[in-house]
Amino acid sequence: MDVYLPIANLAVNGLVIVALGAVTGMLSGVFGVGGGFLTTPLLIFYGIPPTVAAASAATQVTGASVSGVFAHSRNQGVDYQIGGVIVAGGMMGALVGAGLFTLLRSLGQIDTVINILYVVLLGTIGTLMGREALTVLFDREGQGTGRAAKRRHHPMIAALPYRWRFYRSGLYISPIAPLILGLVVGMLTMLMGVGGGFIMVPAMLYILGMSAKVVVGTSLFNILFITMLVTMVHAFTTRAVDIVLAGLLLVGSVTGAQIGTRIAGFAKPEHLRLALAMIVLAVALRMAYGLGVTPDEVYTVVPL
Repeated sequence: MDVYLPIANLAVNGLVIVALGAVTGMLSGVFGVGGGFLTTPLLIFYGIPPTVAAASAATQVTGASVSGVFAHSRNQGVDYQIGGVIVAGGMMGALVGAGLFTLLRSLGQIDTVINILYVVLLGTIGTLMGREALTVLFDREGQGTGRAAKRRHHPMIAALPYRWRFYRSGLYISPIAPLILGLVVGMLTMLMGVGGGFIMVPAMLYILGMSAKVVVGTSLFNILFITMLVTMVHAFTTRAVDIVLAGLLLVGSVTGAQIGTRIAGFAKPEHLRLALAMIVLAVALRMAYGLGVTPDEVYTVVPL
């Protein structure tokens, strides 16, 4: 079933795009992270231009985050106070990212930058996640009984001025820290089309020291609003959002997420983290390989 993508300016098999959305949705349901950081690379591998893939993936993440926010909100799992600060930073980051996106696109380097960012970030996250999962597995095999250290925010966070009390997260820290986190995530969302959950969740846990029971819900709350803004900015500035592509991805991701949630109930968390780390590293290596290989066409003609 061929479908024409008006912004990407090419025809694709609609069933393949839905299947890609289902795969990322399934991974989202299994591993508890947004699928945006895998959607964009998979679309690029399929032949979608990186600029269109990044912008359209952000649109898909927006739609996929809505139900998650409502579910966690019912269980008191969202800290709206610190979430609002992160969203404010994300809005500023999205505007900065839009400027960088436009500049790099005018220089003809945006595709290369997107690929390099994915290689660096996915390689780093995959390595850290895999090391943590292997440590837990080996510790269990050796029947380690060491007590886990109490989670606290990073010492650099404690040195920042103007502290606020975030009751639901159990924090007494400066709002500057979550503001900077939102700024970084907003820029990455604009440039890469990711929701930022694979960066935001570890940062909330190990840098801000937030309570684990509100981390996932607050992350989804931020992802929802940041990707919503990024989609609007892309639509009005870069004009790279392909609504047909985003719609096909969303259909697949909603279905895949339901399947992934059921699969997650039968597997151990450390096994899931190790599997996700292997997937992330495989994608990073594939993108690194693509950066070093001479393309079939060494030039392109872009209509003005």
